Amino acid sequence: MSFATDSPVHSSSSDDFAALIDAELEVGSSGSSPDEQDNEEEEVDADSDDDDSDDEEDDSNDDLNDHRNKRCKTEKLDDLEGPQGSTSQGLIEEKLEVSLNKDTCTHPGSFGQMCILCGQRVDDESGVTFGYIHKGLRLGNDEIVRLRSTDMKNLLRHKKLYLVLDLDHTLLNSTQLNHLTAEEEYLKGQSDSLQDVSKGSLFMLEFMHMMTKLRPFVRTFLKEASEMFEMYIYTMGDRPYALEMAKLLDPKKEYFNGRVISRDDGTQKHQKGLDVVLGQDSAVVILDDTENAWTKHKDNLILMERYHFFASSCRQFGFDCRSLSQLKSDERT
Repeated sequence: MSFATDSPVHSSSSDDFAALIDAELEVGSSGSSPDEQDNEEEEVDADSDDDDSDDEEDDSNDDLNDHRNKRCKTEKLDDLEGPQGSTSQGLIEEKLEVSLNKDTCTHPGSFGQMCILCGQRVDDESGVTFGYIHKGLRLGNDEIVRLRSTDMKNLLRHKKLYLVLDLDHTLLNSTQLNHLTAEEEYLKGQSDSLQDVSKGSLFMLEFMHMMTKLRPFVRTFLKEASEMFEMYIYTMGDRPYALEMAKLLDPKKEYFNGRVISRDDGTQKHQKGLDVVLGQDSAVVILDDTENAWTKHKDNLILMERYHFFASSCRQFGFDCRSLSQLKSDERT
């Protein structure tokens, strides 16, 4: 995906500059060298017996002046030549083009307050921030439309659409270690290795004081869905948590490729929106367990049944029952 736009068309000043270079180059395209021309003139002078001494002196002065003029023009051309003898017209015009681009740049986006195309300071804060793509990246509305249109054409060629996936209670269930009940303590001894997460489904992330259980068959689902969709993760969790969950779900970075959106990337508090997804709304499918998170995009939403593995998850939603972990069971049984 590229953020660069096509360079502006050269203005008339660029054409004038090129014409000046062409005029200078004509000096070097004559059929004879300065020395050959001097010899020809000397032969003509030798055959002219009728010229008096004053005319000869004038001719000599004219020859000297012509030679000096030619030498000056030749030296000027030498200044325009590169180290290998080729003219640096392209380099000069390129510098001129950069200058013109700065004057005509539409500033499609910025890093901080610097235009991503021309490098000029940009104070305009319109558009949308895409921090999950690159920290500090902001794209203008016109550039977002252009990128969405470009990506849409590319996906349609591959017969794909977009799929936005929630994490908690949709693809997995997490709990704090200190929220485990006495009946759930056995899980600590059954957690899978973090060295090769592709072979496990229950993980204890001690550095985050957390335990996570992947929903049954989630890996099979992601593999099959990736053939039909370009996929995003979109969670109301914070960014460090979202990235760690992405590592568990996609350790080889086959499915999401950095398209991990957290609550820190959203434009509305406590709400999710497709404005931070570089896909046209009409081509996006959303899987989430919470309908209220997508008030503006309910037509795109497929509501999922919540996945409650841990007891804390059941308590969070007011269920007075034993959890799957307490029953030592799962959705597959």
